[in-house]
Amino acid sequence: MIHYALLFGFCAVCVSLLVNLWRVVLGPTLMDRVLAVDTMVINAIALIILVGIYQSTTIYFESALLFAMFGFISTVAFCRFVLRGDVIE
Repeated sequence: MIHYALLFGFCAVCVSLLVNLWRVVLGPTLMDRVLAVDTMVINAIALIILVGIYQSTTIYFESALLFAMFGFISTVAFCRFVLRGDVIE
């Protein structure tokens, strides 16, 4: 039964990644593209966690946590750059 749930999860995350990629390519503004990339990072984290569940290892959960931290920091830094023109004051 878990196999079918994981298969559904993989399909849902892949569809979500494709929709976000569409928003990155055709986004009308720069901030739409930034938010789409941030959402793609969240979806990639979900994909990493699904792979960890599928392979029954814990190393994927640690890598997902590191990826989440770097994704958050990069989004904040890019938004500060867009709004102020400088990341570090």
